Amino acid sequence: MKNNINIALAQLNPKVGDVKGNVSKLINIRNDLGKNIDIIVVPELYLTGYPIDDLVLRNDFLELVENEINRLAKLTDDGNAAIVIGAPRKDKSFLRNSVFVLDEGKVLSFRDKHNLPNTGVFDEQRIFSPGSLSGPVKIRGILFGLPICEDIWTDTVIECLCETGSEIILSINASPFSIKKGDQRMSVAVSRVLESKLPIIYLNRVGGQDELIFDGSSFCLNEEGKLTVQLKDFEEQVLKIELNKIQNKWIIKDNIHKISSNVEALYKALVVSVRDYVFNNGFPGVVLGMSGGIDSALVAAIATDAIGPSLVKAIMMPSPYTSKESLEDAELASSNLGIDYSFLKIEDGMDTVDKILSDFKGPHKPAGITEENIQSRLRGLLLMAVSNRYGYMVLATGNKSEYAVGYATLYGDMCGGFAAIKDVWKTDVFNLCKWRNKNKPKEFLGPDGLVIPERIITKPPSAELREDQKDTDSLPEYEVLDGILKKLVEDNLSLNQIVDLGYNIDDVKKISMLLSRSEYKRFQSAPGPKVTEKAFGRDRRYPLTSGFRNWN
Repeated sequence: MKNNINIALAQLNPKVGDVKGNVSKLINIRNDLGKNIDIIVVPELYLTGYPIDDLVLRNDFLELVENEINRLAKLTDDGNAAIVIGAPRKDKSFLRNSVFVLDEGKVLSFRDKHNLPNTGVFDEQRIFSPGSLSGPVKIRGILFGLPICEDIWTDTVIECLCETGSEIILSINASPFSIKKGDQRMSVAVSRVLESKLPIIYLNRVGGQDELIFDGSSFCLNEEGKLTVQLKDFEEQVLKIELNKIQNKWIIKDNIHKISSNVEALYKALVVSVRDYVFNNGFPGVVLGMSGGIDSALVAAIATDAIGPSLVKAIMMPSPYTSKESLEDAELASSNLGIDYSFLKIEDGMDTVDKILSDFKGPHKPAGITEENIQSRLRGLLLMAVSNRYGYMVLATGNKSEYAVGYATLYGDMCGGFAAIKDVWKTDVFNLCKWRNKNKPKEFLGPDGLVIPERIITKPPSAELREDQKDTDSLPEYEVLDGILKKLVEDNLSLNQIVDLGYNIDDVKKISMLLSRSEYKRFQSAPGPKVTEKAFGRDRRYPLTSGFRNWN
């Protein structure tokens, strides 16, 4: 009976669809590890990347997956590490989300995911079929239970593995980041350990994929539920862990890395998301409207930290209502970040559109929201023109609070290929700016020191689309607004329940009405990183046309 084993936890960032590229990356890592490692483990669906959605329904794609699995398996005939890898598996007319064990030059075994999540951003039941409950797999003389991600969130799979002789639980995952997810994962893992009395190795993927972010944060718990190994968050890392069997118990040698605090984790998540979206889609850089306000300053900082100042272009597009302070702040923020800064006036464009519209033979209407939105749409037009001409992707700069109540202009400031803070509440925007001014992790590509001018953080937010405009002219203070919106969006509370928490009934009714009437806008918005428990988009699927009126 084997009493010790060395495992390499490869917390990696696969690219969705790039099967051969993901395999090449794994082969290089395995070769570098040499013969000192018994097993190398990579995350759930590493071979294809995750999530793959309907790409996995293509026969040519599945043939590629099968060929590469067989190629990898043959390589294990060299006596180096066995490979535990996640990949889709075609099983007659069914598709499975599986984990393969490759060793001795062949596919030694596989196990299929039993619990397929079908809530929030997950649609696995749409494409995969659940696997049956199965026992452990013997790898290098040790019985490993191989649950996949959701399989550990209830006790059924682990109970089966425990009863069928598993010695160690080795769980591969592609678990997306959200602000609360780290604590939730750890609580679930501890529960499974205490129930089974088995140590657990939890390996998660890292990186950004479309609207999802994976933080890594892989870990190991001993049979008492104590943390013994902690990998870094938001970074690729290959970590060797040592396990020794002493008095019939598997002991995992301590190796704990520090992970990020809440605000730091949120900022890092946004940086990783922008970086991977830009580079994995082959954009040469990004361009954004720099208004002198806090949202665009934060997005510019995130982009700079993600891809470097030389690849970020900021454009100030003032109207007659743009304040002198905003002009100064936009230029200073750009200078602090070291990014390219341009200045394009839109006043002539406003006059031209007014003149064209004057020929429309409709009833007379006084100037108002139409003229305000024209300013925003002219800015969107210019940003898209720059994008078309030079290939830069437009970053939209609206936050979740604005998107929630419709205080963003469709085809205007909502223009863009990626909306970097669309799932960040306004109150968190302020916190992120303050944090970044005091911190710069080594992996960020932006400058040290104060990057967002203090005046941008402290001045009252305003769209500056008319004289002396402030956000609070028509909305409550953001602490109140966000409080109500969180109850409506994330907790699905009724109006009466929210009022019972101490909020003004008129505010609650108004905000509920704005939230509902803006559904069609959000449906057309650019994708953006999910960081809260319920983001707009796949997390929240409300009808665009609805007769439900809870604010009447």
